[in-house]
Amino acid sequence: MKVGVDIIEIERIERALERPAFRERCFTEAERAYCDSRARPAQSYAGRFAGKEAVGKALGCGVRFTWQEIEIVGRPKPGVRLLGRTAAYAERVRAGDIDLSMTHSREIAAAIAVVSPRVDG
Repeated sequence: MKVGVDIIEIERIERALERPAFRERCFTEAERAYCDSRARPAQSYAGRFAGKEAVGKALGCGVRFTWQEIEIVGRPKPGVRLLGRTAAYAERVRAGDIDLSMTHSREIAAAIAVVSPRVDG
């Protein structure tokens, strides 16, 4: 079992969101649609940003992934969909299920990811 954690200041994400390229580079279309539908979009973007970082850390690939290759899906319990090279990397390291928990306050967002080893049966 591997664990990754990340915490980020929401204000930092608010500033980054002022640059349209940040949204398109780091978040999938579905993630952007969800976050933009919220009363305080920056909180949701920050939670997903932290979630992606936590998943990358738990997988052991850190920030070598492409941001859009880790997609945070579902609600109220978030899930993770891996795509492209990140999915291939997860396969190589025999990653199994990924459990993700995200939270935020007014100032910070945090996430923890737990990656179980793949069980072949």
